[in-house]
Amino acid sequence: MDSSALIIAVVGYTIVFVALVILWLIFANLPRLFLLFRKWKYKLAQKDHDCDKCDEFITGQENAAIAVALFLFFNELHDEESTLMTIKKVKKDYSPWSSKVYTTNAFQRNKY
Repeated sequence: MDSSALIIAVVGYTIVFVALVILWLIFANLPRLFLLFRKWKYKLAQKDHDCDKCDEFITGQENAAIAVALFLFFNELHDEESTLMTIKKVKKDYSPWSSKVYTTNAFQRNKY
């Protein structure tokens, strides 16, 4: 083993290790970044929107009516189906494509 191979191996391992550490730091701090972004977005929305000025307020009764309407709508999307399941056995002819004999390497069989 010469010195150039050793240098290439050390540099390669170092690059991979540094890349893994950087990825770990990014993924470990990703929830914090999302939380900061959410807080920043919420603060911007509060500056642009003042609730005292708006007259649009949905009451609990209206929310309940909307929820019931959505529940009924999504329940009607599915048809009633019978639960009878049949399995038909089909005879398959021999195919050389599915044979395990042809997947072995011919060079290894003739090697010994």
